[in-house]
Amino acid sequence: MPVKKLDHKSGRTLICGVLNITPDSFSDGGRYLSPEAAAERALELEAQGADLIDIGAESSRPGSAGVSAAEELARLLGPLRAIVKKLRVPVSIDTCKPEVAAACLAEGADLINDITSFTDENMIRVTAAAGAGAIVMHMQGRPRDMQAAPAYAGGVVPEIHAFLAERAAALKRAGVNDIILDPGIGFGKTLQDNLDLMAGLARFKDLGLPLLVGVSRKSFIGALFPSEPAARLPGTIAACTVCVMNGADIVRVHDVREAAQAMAVADALKKAGAAK
Repeated sequence: MPVKKLDHKSGRTLICGVLNITPDSFSDGGRYLSPEAAAERALELEAQGADLIDIGAESSRPGSAGVSAAEELARLLGPLRAIVKKLRVPVSIDTCKPEVAAACLAEGADLINDITSFTDENMIRVTAAAGAGAIVMHMQGRPRDMQAAPAYAGGVVPEIHAFLAERAAALKRAGVNDIILDPGIGFGKTLQDNLDLMAGLARFKDLGLPLLVGVSRKSFIGALFPSEPAARLPGTIAACTVCVMNGADIVRVHDVREAAQAMAVADALKKAGAAK
């Protein structure tokens, strides 16, 4: 099955829809565990305007301990098989395990979204061998401890810029050409770090690669305006809009229909500003 590619030349912000096949994700755990429920949700996200469906079977919420590769695959493979032949848009797999990535790519996944930034050389080899795309996310620490005491002595934007540049170079040397960068909002960052990253996204544009941001329903929104994850849509839309105005190319969201409408407005405003 040929690898599907994202249309980075579309001239608009792309929407990555989140599909969590987990019992314990921070905002929608347990809702889409069965292949039937996962496939229905994936098709719904596509119909609402998703350009990419990102499927994860291991929660990366702060404090989570992770699961084995066998457990992750047991959750993933049935839903993935039910989804991949029905979708027109690409599918990415949110995993940091090479054996999980290899099995999912063999079943027709198109990209690997690695929150550990492809620091495992086996993950790079698996992705390159399949001709797949790579979403490279920054995280300080691991989910179980990443929020204990995050610190960036050289400044959060310069440090993450240098890190992502190095990881992209490693992937390119291995023959991975479809690379997307993600600064990792909420992954080993303080509230101020998250705000500084969103305000400073333009700094990453000199790397010449598409920039994805994942701000949907995250705890920084609750820190600014106390709310449960499912009630953070207004904050999510505000954060997505700011990120797009500052240079983001892709937003990763749970609420695709609402984000697609908001990004259409943001794109129009951005074009109007550029034309002046």
